Amino acid sequence: MIRQAAGRRWLATLALTLAPLGVVSADAVVRAEPLSGTLQKIAATGRITLAYRESSVPFSYLDGPHRPIGFGVDIYAHVIEALRSATGRRDLEVRYQAVTSQNRIPLVANGTVDLECGSTSNTAARAKSVAFAINYFYTGPRLLVRRDGGVRGFADLAGKPVAVTTGTTSFKLLRKLNLERDLQMTLVAGRDHADSFLLVDAGRAAAFVMDDILLYGQVLNAKRPQQWQVVGEPLQVEPYACMLRRGDPAFKQVVDEALVALMASGEFERIYDKWFMTPIPPRGRSLSLPMSPQLRANLRAHSDRPAD
Repeated sequence: MIRQAAGRRWLATLALTLAPLGVVSADAVVRAEPLSGTLQKIAATGRITLAYRESSVPFSYLDGPHRPIGFGVDIYAHVIEALRSATGRRDLEVRYQAVTSQNRIPLVANGTVDLECGSTSNTAARAKSVAFAINYFYTGPRLLVRRDGGVRGFADLAGKPVAVTTGTTSFKLLRKLNLERDLQMTLVAGRDHADSFLLVDAGRAAAFVMDDILLYGQVLNAKRPQQWQVVGEPLQVEPYACMLRRGDPAFKQVVDEALVALMASGEFERIYDKWFMTPIPPRGRSLSLPMSPQLRANLRAHSDRPAD
């Protein structure tokens, strides 16, 4: 035992001597600091719980019972590999937990879910409850309307019922706009994006207000997509980012480094093209949406800055 302890001290001394030279890997020596936070939890339990959405096309949605797919789900695969390396758990079990716009933040904050890579906007207000990794998409709230409905912008919604998904930044922005411009809109809350779209499809609302990429996703899967269009100037530009618990810098670092590696290798662009430029399930249609200038710039900047 004394000899083993001395050996460990020698390895630690060797690591401190050689680490500046970059010749000793982290796995070659005893870790200088123990795992903490979510990494410790993953190492101890051998599992991680990831969130998914049921209708946030193309980021996270269901393709059959309990089978989440999407841009964010593909990102998970690479983050999981990084977590296996960081925790030493090659046998890591992955569990998926369905979340909604309303409960996703509480479920991350209270530890029920470890990571959520979907269509969650990175905002300063939300950063008081959760943390965000590097931004991986940029969008803004616009209007989904019938082509023959006569609505071309937010001013046309005065006095009309408007669908918006509860628990979203779009709901807060629309409520603020309604008060500031005295539009006298009636906000009709949908429990998720599919439900909000059905409100417009059934004639119970004149428009569905949500991030434009999610509106395009609803049109993509509509029975008659030619009946619908996305109109209006965005209320603001918002970044999407993977969401995790606050006060856990070690876990955030692993997630961020996995994203940086994806962006640097070109794999991120390949995954993007898969979900935004080619046909996707369930109807085999393509969004045909090239990468925005903001996102292309962040492939180099690696910013986690929230929306203003």
